[in-house]
Amino acid sequence: MPDHPDTVLTPSASAAGVAITPTSASARPRGRRRRRPLTRAGSLGLNVLSAVAGILIWWTLAKVGFNLPTPAAVAKQAGHLLADGTLEQDAMASLRRVLIGFCLGCAVAVPVGFLMGWYPVARALIEPWVQFFRTIPPLALIPLAVVLFGIDETPKIIVIFLAAFLACVIAAFQGVVSIDRTLINAARVLGAGDLTIFRRVVIPASMPYILVGMRIGLGSSWATVVAAELIAAQEGLGHRMQSAELYYDLPTIFVGIITIGILGLLMDRVLLMAERRLTVWQERR
Repeated sequence: MPDHPDTVLTPSASAAGVAITPTSASARPRGRRRRRPLTRAGSLGLNVLSAVAGILIWWTLAKVGFNLPTPAAVAKQAGHLLADGTLEQDAMASLRRVLIGFCLGCAVAVPVGFLMGWYPVARALIEPWVQFFRTIPPLALIPLAVVLFGIDETPKIIVIFLAAFLACVIAAFQGVVSIDRTLINAARVLGAGDLTIFRRVVIPASMPYILVGMRIGLGSSWATVVAAELIAAQEGLGHRMQSAELYYDLPTIFVGIITIGILGLLMDRVLLMAERRLTVWQERR
């Protein structure tokens, strides 16, 4: 046993008889403090402080002459829209479109990304089309979708589907190709087949990538649905904002913007909660 209490023994050093250097508290680098993780209460307090500061800046800009409605005017208009059911109807219409298109896009993107990452033939066949459509903004496909499918729900859901799919499929593909091959080889040595490797190795290791892609796809879905509702819709937050623009109704426009931001933020937080549960095995720093 070493005499110094803080002596560090390495297997290679002890086996070769190499002199071992003691490490002590005095020998450790100074000047670096380990950052304490932010508690949940502290994080929530900072969130509230940030929101209050943003509202104060908004109110100040409105008072000093910027062409903005005050927070009080926007809150009053939101109350009117809630009272007559307009805001609830529009929010539910937009939320329904986003959920359908987003869920369908992610449900298709994950297996396609797995196929691209696992089978070289599938990658060679599918990746050129994925990269081709990635260069085309989903918003550019809205006129084509309207011409082909009319102005009902189908074209809106199709463009939202494409926005979510293109964001998530690349993330799933990247998750598969980034897996340490040592894990896969070890599973094969232990007798695991492709199905077991997919279930026990590929899916858990790819989950952080997939969830990041889903969060990106969620933002793209909301941007797409608003643009689609601006072009062809009879209800929805985008349609309400376009109608308010014709009458220069700034409070209603702000109500629509804030509602979209709140709904998107809540959905993103749900994905974050799912990420914490599904990647509990991952080392946190």
